[in-house]
Amino acid sequence: MQADLASAGSGLFRDGLARLFLIKTTLRLSPPSPTSFCFILVYYSPLHQSTVPSYHTDKMSATTAAPVEAKTEPQKLSGLNLYSRFAFAGAVCCSVTHGGLTPVDVVKTRIQLDPVTYNRGLIGGFRQVIQNEGAGALLTGAGPTFAGYFLQGALKFGGYEFFKQQSINTIGYENARNNRIAVYCVSSAFAEFFADIALCPLEATRIRLVSEPTFASGLVSGFGRIARQEGLAGFYSGFGPILFKQVPYTMSKFVVYEKVAEFAYANFFDKEKTSDGMQTAINLGSGLIAGFAAAIVSQPADTMLSKINKTKGLPGEGTTSRLIKIAKELGFRGSFSGIGARLVMVGALTAGQFAIYGDLKKAMGAVGGVEIAK
Repeated sequence: MQADLASAGSGLFRDGLARLFLIKTTLRLSPPSPTSFCFILVYYSPLHQSTVPSYHTDKMSATTAAPVEAKTEPQKLSGLNLYSRFAFAGAVCCSVTHGGLTPVDVVKTRIQLDPVTYNRGLIGGFRQVIQNEGAGALLTGAGPTFAGYFLQGALKFGGYEFFKQQSINTIGYENARNNRIAVYCVSSAFAEFFADIALCPLEATRIRLVSEPTFASGLVSGFGRIARQEGLAGFYSGFGPILFKQVPYTMSKFVVYEKVAEFAYANFFDKEKTSDGMQTAINLGSGLIAGFAAAIVSQPADTMLSKINKTKGLPGEGTTSRLIKIAKELGFRGSFSGIGARLVMVGALTAGQFAIYGDLKKAMGAVGGVEIAK
C-alpha cells in the first residue's frame, strides 16, 4: 500500500510539472487575457484528464478496477487511398477468373468463328481442339487475356465505385437511393467505356491468336505484328462491337448482382450478423445469376466481335459496313451460336469475380464506399 501511495505521489508530481509546462507554453504563444486564463483553468485543470498522461491512474488501476478496452471502429478510407483498393481488387478478380477460364473461351471463340466445324457443343469442342491441336491449344491467348482483364478489371470495378459516388454527390443520397437502378446503370456504363479503351487492343490480339494459331507465338509477338501490319486501326476495329458487347454486359451484371444481393439480405439474412463465409456464398450466388443475365444480353455483340477481329477488312471497308455485313450473314440464330459455352463461362467467372472482389475489399479495409441498397 505504501509503495502504491508513493508511486501515485510521484505520478502527481510529474503530472503537475507537465501541466505547468503546458500553461507556460500557452501564455508564451498567446498574450494574457481573460479568455486565455479561462482556457487554462478548464483545459489544464486536473478535472480535464485527457490533456496529459496520467501516471498515477495507470498505477492505481491494477488495485482498483480492471481496465476497459475501448471499441475501435475500422478506419474509413477515402479518395485515392480507397479507390486504388477497389481498382486492385477488381484487377485481381477479373484477371484471375478470365485467365482461369481461357480454355472455355478458346472453345467458345472457335464455335463462334467456325460453327460448321465446331458443332458438337462445349464438351465436343474441347475434344476437337485437343484432338486436332493438342491440349496446349486450350491455353491459346492466355497472356493477352490475363493482361487485358487486369487493366479492364481495375478500371471497371474501381470506376464503378467512383462513378457511383459521383452520382450520389450530384443528386444527393436520398435521390440516389430511390433511383438506385439508374445509378447502377449509369455508373457501370461510364466505367465500362473507359475500361474498354484499355481492353480493346489486347482483346483483338487474343482473338487473332485463337482464330489463327500460326499468327504469332504469344502476346508480345502478336501485339507487335498487328501494330506493324495494321497500325492503331487494327487494335480498335472492334471497339464499336466491344462497346455494344461490354456496356450492356456490365450494366446487367452490376444491376442484377446488386438487386439479387439486396433481395437476399432484405429477406433471408441480416448483413450485420452474417458470417464472412455466408457473405462470400451470397456474393457467389448473386454473381452467378448476374452472369447468366449478362451473357444472354451481350451474346450477339460478342459473336460479332469475334467475327470482326478474325480477319482484316477489305480495302476501304469501314467498321460500320463490316458490322452490317456480319449481322446479315449471322442472322438471329447465328448471333447466339456458342451461347451454351458462354453461359457456363460468364456465369462461373462473374460468380468468382464478385466473391473475390468482396473478400479482397474486406481484406484491404476498403470499407469507405457508400451503399445505396435498401
